[in-house]
Amino acid sequence: MTAALTVQLCVSDLMTTEAFYAGILGLPLQRPITTLGAPEHLLLETEEVQFIFVEDAAVAQLHPILQARLEGFPRGVGVTLHLVVEGIEDIYQELQEEDLEILYPLERKPYGTYELWCFDPDGYLVVLEEPVD
Repeated sequence: MTAALTVQLCVSDLMTTEAFYAGILGLPLQRPITTLGAPEHLLLETEEVQFIFVEDAAVAQLHPILQARLEGFPRGVGVTLHLVVEGIEDIYQELQEEDLEILYPLERKPYGTYELWCFDPDGYLVVLEEPVD
């Protein structure tokens, strides 16, 4: 089954991205075997959406016209990734320990979730949510 929507995000370093999304957030991030000529990448997949993380250098090599735009920081201004996670209190603690930028701290919302807003290592805005039991 193919996802209805694929979003590719450029990142500075795949290992750092993997440490954030798989290591800290505990999401099922994959490092698929790439076909000859395709850049190494990471894959975060659901039934409806897949996110592909590719390093800037690989994208710039394939599409040199994008080089200047890839050098901007923070990334994805105006883009927000909303992700449902488990163990959000532990994640919040680890984000603080890693000194990652938190926009809004962990809070119980009146609509039945715990929520926190942070930035990933490349500056993408990430909203983490966990339903209240």
